[in-house]
Amino acid sequence: MAGNSSRDKNDQRLGMDRPIERRDFLQGSLIGGAALAAGLRPATASGGAPQDQPGYYPPRLNGLRGSHKGSFEAAHSLRDGDFWATAGKTPAARESYDLVVVGGGISGLSAAFFYRQAKPGARILILDNHDDFGGHAKRNEFMLGGGMRLMNGGTLEIDSPYPYSPVADGLLRALGIDPPALEKQCADMGFYEKHGLGSGIFFGREDFGADKLVVGIGTKPFPALLHDAPLSERVKADTARIFTGASRDGTDPMPGLNSAQKKEKLAHISYGDFIVHVMGADPGVLKVFQRLTHDEWGVGVDAVPALDAWGFGYPGFEALKLAPGSAPHMSFTGKGYADGGSYKFHFPDGNASIARLLVRSLIPSAVPGHSAADVVTARADYAQLDKPGNEVRIRLSSIVVGVRNIGPAETSAGADIVYTRFGQLHQVRAKNCVLACYNMMIPYLCPELPDKQKEGLHYLVKTPLVYTSVAIRNWRAFKALGISQLYAPFGYFVTMRLNPVTNIGSYHSVGSEDDPTVVFLVRTPCQPGLDERAQNRAGRAELLATSFETFERNIRDQMGRMLGPGGFDPARDITAITVNRWPHGYAYEFNSLFDPDWPPGQAPNEIGRARFGRIAIANSDSGAGAYTDVAIDQAHRAVVDLLGA
Repeated sequence: MAGNSSRDKNDQRLGMDRPIERRDFLQGSLIGGAALAAGLRPATASGGAPQDQPGYYPPRLNGLRGSHKGSFEAAHSLRDGDFWATAGKTPAARESYDLVVVGGGISGLSAAFFYRQAKPGARILILDNHDDFGGHAKRNEFMLGGGMRLMNGGTLEIDSPYPYSPVADGLLRALGIDPPALEKQCADMGFYEKHGLGSGIFFGREDFGADKLVVGIGTKPFPALLHDAPLSERVKADTARIFTGASRDGTDPMPGLNSAQKKEKLAHISYGDFIVHVMGADPGVLKVFQRLTHDEWGVGVDAVPALDAWGFGYPGFEALKLAPGSAPHMSFTGKGYADGGSYKFHFPDGNASIARLLVRSLIPSAVPGHSAADVVTARADYAQLDKPGNEVRIRLSSIVVGVRNIGPAETSAGADIVYTRFGQLHQVRAKNCVLACYNMMIPYLCPELPDKQKEGLHYLVKTPLVYTSVAIRNWRAFKALGISQLYAPFGYFVTMRLNPVTNIGSYHSVGSEDDPTVVFLVRTPCQPGLDERAQNRAGRAELLATSFETFERNIRDQMGRMLGPGGFDPARDITAITVNRWPHGYAYEFNSLFDPDWPPGQAPNEIGRARFGRIAIANSDSGAGAYTDVAIDQAHRAVVDLLGA
């Protein structure tokens, strides 16, 4: 009893009992009295769906989002072999379309866009299992202090390690997105620096013996920065040395090798092994570096190739004097740009604005406005998405459970698609079908696929992650501490940062530290010591078993400890929490530590994405790259596969 009393008092101190926004869906309806306030209701007896009703607006929902309740249970039942035992009889198809797209993320929406380019007037139905469109391009919208505050609940920005293809770039331009112009006109990347805020590291007492915040990355020499860190003197010295890229004795740590030979070796050792065995750092340094790579790859330095870490610009490689440019084994993803890279731009809601622009192009009445600037503040009218008179329709909360060619794949004239929605089975028929959903689910949707193709689809295991948006009354504590972002080596959330400042159209970000804002926290659960795919599976299982209460308690505890010295009180200052849980997050990218070098055309993603009759596959998985341009390129390929068949 004493333990429970202590827990209750701590929860009260953290504010677990405070009346913040925690609205959330449960099987298509909302928990609690907030349902009516949000204008959202479950499916009606007459067959009306929530998205068709006035006021339906998922971007403002809080609580547990991302893969929310009601969006995956039927798929898991199908995977486990239980679904059809209780599903009932599949009704005959009552609707027919030129194209049915399974998945309303950027790849699925792009597939519809490209199909209509080739076939003007085509009738298209997009089915998505979530209560909102966009897939991982999720929008978190808050009304704070009378103004709108946005945060990405999934994909962050328009960037890629390689330049955009003409196809992907052409789509952005067709939507009115000019990333270099937007970056110049709208983004204020130095906003927080101008206010005297920088980066820091938070050492938690559980792993370092004491809570300690060190501030000044980039402005202080690392020895001075780490002077009071709860680390041994040897670990402090070696940590500072790795951050500056210096070898122990000032010589080349990989002597006798040219740049290409060094890169070959770096491709087959982990970043962690590079730090300890090549750079000669004390193993205790790994406690500081272990999770430095989580934000980018979802796994620690034990499972990231050293070559990829170099390609991204992670510290420790300066003494090697490597030549610019990628290497044959480089699978790096994101900021390395060794081959030029793409432009970058962060919409205030991340790439949700791209999804909204795609929906506007497909169903103009659903998203008012005319530009990439005004789409940011436009309120989407979800009741327009599935109107019977639309050439393109988007049907949410629809979990596809079966896709079959009509007749043999070689001579198929179309496909039948079965989905479940609010406990009812439905079937539609299409001349063509694009599967823009998770690769791993496709073998269960299409059991007639060749075994080798099923193996390829199952190979790629997505990276689980949690993107959390926390609304706070002001950011005075950040100002007082001189920080805009923190890295917590063993915190529940590995990174925390203030919302990037982008002023676009009528949307205005924060001004002074007295303004309410949104904080972004990242958690990527994994299990060090396993190969990357096994770590992803372990993290996925953890996420599905974690309650919102657990997330909230950790948010409050960690933010209170990190920001408390600046006057932050989690009970007083947190006003809303949205936890975007993605058990199937980033697309898996081949890892030279664990994956073989496949011959051209024989990689699992290439085998898995082969057209099967009137069924084609489009998603970032099929390109083995967690990028918006990959999703767009694969959508285009899938449409070409179908129309060229």
